[in-house]
Amino acid sequence: MITVIGAHMKKRVFKTMDGNEAAAHIAFRTNEVIAIYPITPSSPMGEHSDAWSAKKMKNLWGDVPKVIEMQSEGGAAGAVHGSLQGGSLTTTFTASQGLLLMLPNMYKIAGELTPAVFHIAARSLATQALSIFGDHSDVMGVRSAGWAMMFANNNQEVMDFALITQAATLASRIPFLHVFDGFRTSHEISKIEMVPDEAIRAMINDDHVRSFHDRGMNPDAPFIRGTAQNPDVYFQGRESANQFYNATPAIVEAAMRKFEEQTGRRYNLFDYEGAPDAEKVIIIMGSGADTATETVQYLANQGEKVGVLKVRLFRPFSMSYFLKALPDTVKSIAVLDRTKEPGSMGEPLYQDVISALIEDISSETPKFSTIPKIIGGRYGLSSKEFTPAMVKAIFDEQTKAAPKNHFTIGIKDDITHTSLDYPADFHIEGDETTRAVFWGLGSDGTVGANKNSIKIIGEETELNAQGYFVYDSKKSGARTISHLRFGPTDLKRPYLISQANFVGVHQFGFFERYDTLALAAQNATVLINSPYDADKVWAELPAKVQKQIQSKNLKLYTIDAYKVAKEANLGVRINTVMQTCFFAISNVLPKDQAIQKIKEYIEKTYGKRGKTVVQMNFKAVDMSLENLYQVDVPSEQVLSEDGTGNRMPAESPEFVQNVINEIINGYGDELPVSALPCDGTYPSGTTQYEKRDIAMEIPVWDPDVCIQCGKCVMACPHSVIRAKVAEPELFDNAPEGFKHTTAKFREFKGFEYTLQVSAEDCTGCSLCVEVCPAKNKSNASLKAINMRPKEEVQKESQPNWEFFQELPSITVKDYPELSFTKAK
Repeated sequence: MITVIGAHMKKRVFKTMDGNEAAAHIAFRTNEVIAIYPITPSSPMGEHSDAWSAKKMKNLWGDVPKVIEMQSEGGAAGAVHGSLQGGSLTTTFTASQGLLLMLPNMYKIAGELTPAVFHIAARSLATQALSIFGDHSDVMGVRSAGWAMMFANNNQEVMDFALITQAATLASRIPFLHVFDGFRTSHEISKIEMVPDEAIRAMINDDHVRSFHDRGMNPDAPFIRGTAQNPDVYFQGRESANQFYNATPAIVEAAMRKFEEQTGRRYNLFDYEGAPDAEKVIIIMGSGADTATETVQYLANQGEKVGVLKVRLFRPFSMSYFLKALPDTVKSIAVLDRTKEPGSMGEPLYQDVISALIEDISSETPKFSTIPKIIGGRYGLSSKEFTPAMVKAIFDEQTKAAPKNHFTIGIKDDITHTSLDYPADFHIEGDETTRAVFWGLGSDGTVGANKNSIKIIGEETELNAQGYFVYDSKKSGARTISHLRFGPTDLKRPYLISQANFVGVHQFGFFERYDTLALAAQNATVLINSPYDADKVWAELPAKVQKQIQSKNLKLYTIDAYKVAKEANLGVRINTVMQTCFFAISNVLPKDQAIQKIKEYIEKTYGKRGKTVVQMNFKAVDMSLENLYQVDVPSEQVLSEDGTGNRMPAESPEFVQNVINEIINGYGDELPVSALPCDGTYPSGTTQYEKRDIAMEIPVWDPDVCIQCGKCVMACPHSVIRAKVAEPELFDNAPEGFKHTTAKFREFKGFEYTLQVSAEDCTGCSLCVEVCPAKNKSNASLKAINMRPKEEVQKESQPNWEFFQELPSITVKDYPELSFTKAK
């Protein structure tokens, strides 16, 4: 979308993208070399850069940046260091352990006063466990390396700060970490205003670039860099860079003012928002600052004297700019860190704030006569939710005569009792925003469809759009929950939707395992993908779901999306089908306009694959409208069985029932600290109790065709297909329909052979069918093992699997007469 505004009639271009793309957009245009190595969640920055380089896209100076993928993060850092010393503007992208592996080179880059920007999708470090999700543990782990640190709170700031840090590093010679929250910002999609190329060009000072190039190593102008020093001079050399760090805050401030001239967007090293006479202030950096800001605005409008101070430049920490931004009226401060430093007196930002205030009152002209009451807390580790309710709880804590210091928020700490309680029913979102939640399965196309929906609304209308996707670390085949917001107001809301106007459930089996409608608001609309007809689907819903629909007065729509996708030759990709249904009933856009835009985006997305693929998706759009039905919700008593969620067998271990089961059912957030192993040591063998039940089709064995080669057993990546041989009498009590046949091996003469599938563990990948060499002679399209719809065989599969597990496994010890070793 393009809007013409302002005295200079500048074009304002808005696009919808995630934080990774926003950072890469600037990094690619302002560098000559990009060394990359993938690590979640920063990998897309490198992928974008590599794709743009392959397309011969150019940077500011008309050159195609050289993108090189190294063998490790340490290799990428070494390549960056070498390239910078050669006089080429160079960058990289990383996170978590990847950043720590770059640390030796980072010390050298900073020590040599070399301009550079590393773009960091900040992520948890592996401690008691590995986590791919976001917090500030990684960047806080390298803060002694001498790099400046800028924290962006949202996608717009990611693009803006990527440019501001690039300008500042060239002017100051101090290398920068440009930090934004992994997943919460790096993977959130939102509508942002693009920084035009002319503004990028204006921000990058040619004299600073020329000076950097001149400092590069050149055989025509030789010098020595990287000497060894003794105790007589090393200390002095270390202190010689002080002047550069002292000058950096003013340089960053100047870059921000120049950026404001170019774009109209104003930033400061510390930005305060809230009541001008605030008595309670939260100090925070990263995406949580947007949550705090929105909550502060809500509370301040109700007359509360609260505020939030957003830290932009964390290193070098400027006491003067900090004190200038802090209201004179503040009496109580809560400092929030998104990291944990075990054994310290407090986390990094907390310690800096205390140091700054102590130095202030010790100075000749202090701003404060006495230090305000200060407490520190931890929040949001590993992408743990941080909501307006939690912000309110922190302000409430500050009101107490003896507020809890070194607190945690968002968890229940029943061991050291650090946690604060918070009002879970506290909400501040208005009715002007459409809030939609979609439950999907990894690789079923749900996330891709929702990304397209955001782009359609964000780029084709005046509405703002935001999308965030909750992934399971199992990725493909695991649950995904998409949270989409659309509305006329700014959508800087980096927290999950708790009151949705629209809920889409793209896998009918989710109703049995998860509380999918807990997020539905009163009078919301629910769309389900169901294999049952509209007049039968109600009876198939669990009683708990029926009660929720009735009590919340939900409108219910259904479609058999897999049937439509199959008839449109799309296989199991139901994204186009469900996206069409969403627009048809959500009223976010007029239906006809929405269908037109969907087809335009199908052209953009699949056009390069040919007309056939485009027409298949067009057909799916039209068929979706024909097969979408509203369900009449009865008012009488529910008809189905009650209960949802996974249930562990009674014989399963206590830890499995009390901890693993809660995690599987989606209630891990509610587990207290005492429930988790303190050193990350878990019992083994617990996956046998997790029945994911995600396959739409499962393999079915044909014993008459099978040659008993065992290839399907070996090929199954989840070991859900297993074979056994047993004596015939052991099958006497087998369930009706249990398949077995005479063993073909001469060593097992007189034995029976059986092959069984654990339907609840199968993912439906069909690798077993691909490797099966046995063809059905009467039907060449069939093999000894074939995929069938799960509902056709599910009832008999479970008792068959349970009986199969009780059959003994053959060993030489049990049957010494079987001469396995002598077999030819």
